[in-house]
Amino acid sequence: MDDVIKQDESKKCFEVMIDGYTAELKYRRKEDLVYEFYHTGVPKELEGKGIGSALVRYALEHARKNNWKINPTCPFVKTYIVRHPEYQDLEK
Repeated sequence: MDDVIKQDESKKCFEVMIDGYTAELKYRRKEDLVYEFYHTGVPKELEGKGIGSALVRYALEHARKNNWKINPTCPFVKTYIVRHPEYQDLEK
């Protein structure tokens, strides 16, 4: 699925479109190279397929490659990081 997830800088989100539905992870820049991941949205029609987790993983890998630190205020992102401690170093 990572090959269909895209970053849309104009909307400040990572998104994927599946079967006509769009799932997204929204972010905003807080300071130089520090980004707040504040909302993950997956339409009901796509729930339970691992799409939210794929979005978060993609966004965290993007953060790592671009030397971002993140402030995860979205509960879904926070929980993902707790369950995947290999990303805890990205937190600011």
